[in-house]
Amino acid sequence: METIAKQGARVQLQLNGRVREGFAEPRTQLCDFLRHELGATGVHVGCEHGVCGACTVQVDGKSVRSCLMLAVQAQDSRVDTVESLAEGELMSDLQLAFRRNHALQCGFCTAGILMSCAEFLGREPDPTESQVRDMLSGHLCRCTGYTGIVRAVLEVANERKSKNGEK
Repeated sequence: METIAKQGARVQLQLNGRVREGFAEPRTQLCDFLRHELGATGVHVGCEHGVCGACTVQVDGKSVRSCLMLAVQAQDSRVDTVESLAEGELMSDLQLAFRRNHALQCGFCTAGILMSCAEFLGREPDPTESQVRDMLSGHLCRCTGYTGIVRAVLEVANERKSKNGEK
């Protein structure tokens, strides 16, 4: 019986602020590499076609569907998953707002939605409801109806604005 040699490469990246390294075959999706090789289980894999948004992470500060990116493409990149939002044991303001506004139910899509919302608020600190809904249109959630998510994002934007002394 012939043995087939494993082909692949070592992939090194900065995951949630820590340099991490693992093995990835050329076809390994970033989501699978993060979950199975590096243990970042907050990355959820849904459709594997980039449609549902459950696997959304940030690569070098931009939201990406990790099922549409190969692990080898993330070489030397900064990758942030939902685990990066909390500060130690303390949830972020966005995570707390999701809880207060009942913006999650089963939780499967929540990690990806949180990552998109975090990036969105970073570039759009004073969004309208329409802008939030437009941003969320790239995510499929069968449980929430999105109303709680929209409320949570707008609440965080308003709290941050007040904290910074803006009106």
